Amino acid sequence: MALLTEDDVMNMRFKEPKEVSEGYDQDEVDVFLDQVADTIGALTKENAELQNQLKVAQARVTELEGGTGAPVDEAPDSATSTSAFVNPTNEAEEATGLLMLAQELRDRHIAEGKAESERLVSEAQQKSQQMVDDAQDQYNRTMAQLEQERSLMERKISELRDFERDYRTRLKSYLESLLSNVESGSSQTEGFQN
Repeated sequence: MALLTEDDVMNMRFKEPKEVSEGYDQDEVDVFLDQVADTIGALTKENAELQNQLKVAQARVTELEGGTGAPVDEAPDSATSTSAFVNPTNEAEEATGLLMLAQELRDRHIAEGKAESERLVSEAQQKSQQMVDDAQDQYNRTMAQLEQERSLMERKISELRDFERDYRTRLKSYLESLLSNVESGSSQTEGFQN
């Protein structure tokens, strides 16, 4: 349903009655009055919503300025004429309200951006610390493994040295016994020859 304009109301013409005693068509007048009532109701509701938005915007302006603002006018009651809805000063108030809403939106985006930035930096620091911890763990494991291998190698070297010493000792004993056998064999051979 389209809302009536001020011109619609001013220029409304009802059918002329056939006789003056009959008056205007009652149904036609009732339909028109219903349209007028609906239009006034819709405009009153819209005006109340705009007044509430204005109060919120003015409160926000006052809050942002850090001071106390002038009290906000009460919304007009439903008996106010429709000419109050088409007021040029409302355009300035609407522009102020829109500006305040834009500033609030900007502030919210800046705050969200800072929060996101802090979150990303925190995550990066956590990941960095995790990488350092992982590298340190890997280093410690590698060093422990190398230390075990070193200890094993030192043990093997010690065993090889012991084996070498034992082998030399046995070889020396064996060679000395061979030498003594050779010497005793040559003295026995000399004894047989004599």
